[in-house]
Amino acid sequence: MEFCRISTALAVWYTYDPTVKADLFSTAFAARNELTVVDPIALPAPHRTELDSLGRVATIVVTNANHLRDTLNFARTDSPSIFAPSELNAELTHHHALSDGLQVGPFRAIKIDGAAQGEFALYHPDDGGTLIVGDALINFEPHGFDRLPQKYCTNHKRMIRSLRHLLDFDFNRLFFAHGNPIVTRARERLASLLPS
Repeated sequence: MEFCRISTALAVWYTYDPTVKADLFSTAFAARNELTVVDPIALPAPHRTELDSLGRVATIVVTNANHLRDTLNFARTDSPSIFAPSELNAELTHHHALSDGLQVGPFRAIKIDGAAQGEFALYHPDDGGTLIVGDALINFEPHGFDRLPQKYCTNHKRMIRSLRHLLDFDFNRLFFAHGNPIVTRARERLASLLPS
């Protein structure tokens, strides 16, 4: 388990999960002593103290139907508002359903059709812009920065069309559920990744 402060407002933590054969990443965004935590994975006590130093977990966002992860344990500790795709209604009894354009804490939810079931990205415009994605984009070896492989998509062509809509937003940073963040020129890198 690694915990990294990216800036005064942003932190990530990650670990390798042998069951999915990939690194799992979680992102925390601090605003006014409140945290929005995206796709939380379990966080050992020393790192949890670091996270708590950023603020109280006020909001948890689950970016798709595959990313429930450690949400329920985080919810027991902090009693945050939980936002998740409707595909998780059976697993989460007290949550708000994500929808395109919904304001979630300091973020705007953006629906990504064609990726994993119930896929959403989150956008925050301040300080050059931050985008957080679930599975639609990845950034780990051996793939590097890339789109979700076709075999994991519900509709690969539709996903690419949805990803192009992300270019309507200005963002310098891009965070992933699977992979290291891109902290500069992220929009340019996404534009070069997508076919025109």
